Amino acid sequence: MSNTDREDEQMREEKTTFGFWVYLMTDCMLFAGLFATYAVLRNNTYGGPSGFELFNQKFVLTETLILLTSSFICGLVVISARKKDMDRLVRYLAITGLLGVIFLGMEIYEFRSLINEGNSWATSAFLSSFFVLVGTHGLHVFVGIVWMLLLQWQLLFKGFKPIVLTRVKLFGMFWHFLDVVWIFIFTFVYLLGGLKL
Repeated sequence: MSNTDREDEQMREEKTTFGFWVYLMTDCMLFAGLFATYAVLRNNTYGGPSGFELFNQKFVLTETLILLTSSFICGLVVISARKKDMDRLVRYLAITGLLGVIFLGMEIYEFRSLINEGNSWATSAFLSSFFVLVGTHGLHVFVGIVWMLLLQWQLLFKGFKPIVLTRVKLFGMFWHFLDVVWIFIFTFVYLLGGLKL
């Protein structure tokens, strides 16, 4: 690869990374709006149950530990990509994906349990904002899992091409972003919502 090709590749990577940061900032604004909506509506239970009556703190703590572990493993994904260690990279991607699936399964189980008990998004403004906020995060986790599967396919069939390595790096940024958002959800929705005020 000539110097010009390397410079072009580096410029493409910088533009792609910048564009992805812009996307993450728009996602931050989306979640900021959802958090603001939840903050305004969290006491509007319409005579129904509050977070204190609904949330299972141990269950949500388990969910949180699973997602945080997946974030740690995702860090190993990025390190393996830098070292161009294909075996570890694919293995760590698979573990991250499995933990993401478990987390998503627990979130779906929580939603189904609430709905089966008669506490759906239509019950109150509080639950409506809860389902939208937590569900939007869950949708992002689902997209991340699909992204992981596509990355594994690209790595196995295309190898360590620069564009694939850039995608691995961007995926790591995305997955860590989801963890940061979940920490805010865990703190403001579940921990504070689980307090009897």
